[in-house]
Amino acid sequence: MNTMLALAAAAGLAGGALTMAAVDHAPAAMQVADDGDTAAPSPQRVIIGIDLSKSNPLIENPAFASKVAQRIAGEVRKLGFASEVHVRTFGNFDASSNTFYYDKVISVHARPGAVASEIGKLIAGTPLLVQRGRLAAQDTTNIVAFLDNAVSSIGCAGMPTTVILASDGIEDSEYARLGHEDSHLPPPQGRPFKGCAELQILGVGQGTRSPVETMRLRSQWTRWAQAAGFAHNLILNDW
Repeated sequence: MNTMLALAAAAGLAGGALTMAAVDHAPAAMQVADDGDTAAPSPQRVIIGIDLSKSNPLIENPAFASKVAQRIAGEVRKLGFASEVHVRTFGNFDASSNTFYYDKVISVHARPGAVASEIGKLIAGTPLLVQRGRLAAQDTTNIVAFLDNAVSSIGCAGMPTTVILASDGIEDSEYARLGHEDSHLPPPQGRPFKGCAELQILGVGQGTRSPVETMRLRSQWTRWAQAAGFAHNLILNDW
């Protein structure tokens, strides 16, 4: 059993303890595309980061985790053959805290619907996995460092690359303490993410219960993403 399926089983997902119709069943039109009966989409790369920091409601709110899972699974399900999917966790800035990784190339042996279902179940099951100790809740939130490491190791070259973070966007690191209203993300040095198609942050400001704070965080990440070189950004609190 691979690592992804082992975690799903640990959360009780493989036996159907948590069902998500939108994750498990692709729309009929996309199923036709998976079977190759329509024009195949061009290969893309998706890098998914799951924020395990204690500030992120994803790790303790099953309803919100399920909502994030459905959206990200929908993105994966649209991918064409030869596309790449990479999943990592982040929080603390040390390799021992985030040993989980999942890498797939979409193919006849790893169809978009199946890969989307696995990833969706993992994300939806994150609260239970944290509760059971299979994933560790973390004390800091190194978003900028995670982005730098992920794009340095995986890269944006060769095909359009989207980075999707399941995160509240509250950087809590040596770079910034965005939980404080007077804190700001540091300007990036150069344009380190030039060539990356899009940065998505799903859940920014979740848990703050403040539209003002949410707007401040969205503004911070929008400006940072543009300055850092992402061609597009999508910073969402809800959808």
